[in-house]
Amino acid sequence: MTETTIVPATRGDDAVGGVDIRIEDDASPIVRLIGRTISDSVRADGADAVVAGVAGTVAVRSHDTPQAATIRISDGVVAVSSGVFVEPDLALTVDLNARLALVGAPVVAGDGDFPARALALLSPPLPDWRVAAETFWAAARSVPGIPDVLVAIADGPDGVAQLVVGEGETHYAIAGPPELLAGIFTGADDLIAALSTGLIGVRGTLSQLSVLVAASWKVRYDV
Repeated sequence: MTETTIVPATRGDDAVGGVDIRIEDDASPIVRLIGRTISDSVRADGADAVVAGVAGTVAVRSHDTPQAATIRISDGVVAVSSGVFVEPDLALTVDLNARLALVGAPVVAGDGDFPARALALLSPPLPDWRVAAETFWAAARSVPGIPDVLVAIADGPDGVAQLVVGEGETHYAIAGPPELLAGIFTGADDLIAALSTGLIGVRGTLSQLSVLVAASWKVRYDV
């Protein structure tokens, strides 16, 4: 098995040893999803400190599909691979479409704080929806057929706010609660699953929606 490093090993001057996150070449969707999630934790939470001095193995299984992956943490390296072929220190069943939310209780082998640290890696905080929209649109620009302009409309406790990202004649609008917009734009939430909740509204053509879904998968699976 070959591995690809997907996040820089250091986070800057305050890094404590850094974190080297590795996934398989030609990784499966669940491996890419977990790798991107941990990468977000590293960038947002200083997860290098969480990983420092920790060693163990986590099995992650989807609650409604056969997908599964193994996370190995050791010496500041986090490696994610397909399947579960070892007896893990921590076994998790998660909802892949709900930000890796636990389904049932974790199964823990042994003692120590490894489970809490591992769970922290899989629970990155969401950025502000505006920041997430700008980052998303920057990444989406390489997707063929993407509209020139994204109009993001957040309807939250403080009222309705709008952000326009990009310039040009073709527009696509997406509206919803701020946290759900942030989840979609960061890849934490699947766009199609979010649309099925009825909490998200979109305005544009069907072809534009198809392209937007492709862009959301690009961000979600870090491809």
